[in-house]
Parts: sequence; structure tokens; C-alpha cells
Amino acid sequence: MGQRRKIGVIGGGQIGGVIVQLAVERELGDVVLFDVVEGLPQGKTLDIWAASPLLRSDCCAIGTSDYKDLAGCDVAIITAGVPRKPGMSRDDLLKVNVEIMKTVAGNLKRYCPGAFVIVVSNPLDVMVYACQKLSGLAARMVCGMAGVLDSARFRAFVADAVGVSVEDVTALVLGGHGDTMVPLTRYCTVNGVPVGELLPAETIAAIVERTKNAGAEVVNLLKTGSAFVSPAVSALEMAQAYLQDKRRLCVCAAQCNGEYGAQGYYIGVPVIIGSGGIERIVELKLNAAEQAAFANSCRHVREMIDAVQW
Repeated sequence: MGQRRKIGVIGGGQIGGVIVQLAVERELGDVVLFDVVEGLPQGKTLDIWAASPLLRSDCCAIGTSDYKDLAGCDVAIITAGVPRKPGMSRDDLLKVNVEIMKTVAGNLKRYCPGAFVIVVSNPLDVMVYACQKLSGLAARMVCGMAGVLDSARFRAFVADAVGVSVEDVTALVLGGHGDTMVPLTRYCTVNGVPVGELLPAETIAAIVERTKNAGAEVVNLLKTGSAFVSPAVSALEMAQAYLQDKRRLCVCAAQCNGEYGAQGYYIGVPVIIGSGGIERIVELKLNAAEQAAFANSCRHVREMIDAVQW
């Protein structure tokens, strides 16, 4: 048996805890959970370790408040930051979470410069841009988790409306992770059948709106936090694609250099994730309405980036 892969999770909150649990369950590698709150990551990982015999997993999880324990990670998943509360937008989190990212990015560069980095912290598109800019890591090795989650939400809502298994629904949601996201209804199918053949236009339009507001819907119901299971599963899907060289086609926040008219910043686009990180961006033909919606999303992301005091 060779040495197991090493996964670092930065941020021991709800999302971080679920990522560690799932990574151990799937035996993707040994996991290090980092958090600045002493005792929190140690307690969560001890709890998960105690379950490992029942999960039939020999992967171990340790908690730490020392960045040096992340040394040599193959994957680093960043969930650190202040979560949304009712009435807050993802954008409201901008200033405080960029400050947190400055510390995280510096330590990534120091201790695991070869890691594939997946950013989950909000506001997502700016945070992943900040991570790459502040760490200096190769753009193909730094990405943001958003499109996998937004697409999964869209797929779940479509499956429910059609009355079919979620396994049979495929969908792509592009653009920024927020109110300006762009669900591509033309590319949504149920086992190859276009969704427009199965649902009326008004139902599809309602699903698009619910998808855009799905994060806020969870926040308003929980009242004291935001979604954590679905973001954790989404981030781990991306990590698994990298670790196992799956070459998955999925939507994530990647640095664009002219693709879709975006230049030099991160936004949700279809990509191939394999052992080379973001191996390529897949350019789809967008119609005029889709391109206009994507351009509007890009404009919003650009405005947020410009608002940060770098």
C-alpha cells in the first residue's frame, strides 16, 4: 500500500466538518482540519475518528490550529470566513472575509504550494480571485466551488417538478455565485430529453428563480446559519475529480482569459477537472439572452473586485 493522499480543510465550521466526514467515508485520503478556534477542529475530528470503524474507513482525521500541519497537502479546501445571516447578501461578507483570505493564502503558499485549492468561502468569485492573487499559485490549481452546487440545486428542483430520479437530470449553471447566476435551461436534460419537452416555460422560469435564491431560502429557514451539507458535497466532488483524475466536466469558478468575454478574473464556467487541476475551460455557444445575462454577472463580479482595497 502506498501513502494515502492528504486533504487539508481550512475552516472548522459546519461545511468543514461535513467535508472531513465525507472524505473519511469515501476514503479519499487522510484529512487535516484547521481552525483558529482551539479545540474546535480537534473535537470534530476526534468525533469522526471514533466513527471510522463503523464507516469501515482507515483514513484518519486530525484537528489543528497550526498552519504547519497542512504541509504537503494534495488538496486544500477553504471554507474559512464569516457565514451569512438573515438579511445579509453574500456581498456583505466581502471585506471581513478578504482579510481572512490574506492570512490563509500566505500560509497555503508557505506550506502546500503544490495543492489543488478549492475555495468555498463567500462572496465566492471574489474570494477565489483573492486566494489566487494573494498566494501566487498557478491559476489552473485554484478554483471556486459554486457552479457544482448551483447546478445540483437546479437539478433537484427539476427532478421534483418532472417526477423523475435526480440521477437522470443534468444541468449547467454559469456565472457568479449570487443573484446574477445564469442557469442554462437550454442545456438542461432529463436523460438526454430537453427539459423544455417535459415542463412548461413558466415552471422552468420559477425553478430558475428558486435556484438563484436557494442559498437565501436555506438561510431564512435556519435563521442562525447557511447551507452546509450541499456545499460540502459539492466541494468534495471537485476534490475527488482531481485526486482520482476523473476529468469531470462541471461548472466552477475558474480564471478566464478571454473565454466567454471574461478577462483576468474568476467566474463560473464549464471546466474539465483532472489531475492537472483545471485542465481546460469548455466554451459553449450562448445565445444572445444567455450571453447578456453572463455579461451582467461578470460586471457584478468585476465591481466587487474593484471595491476591494488590495
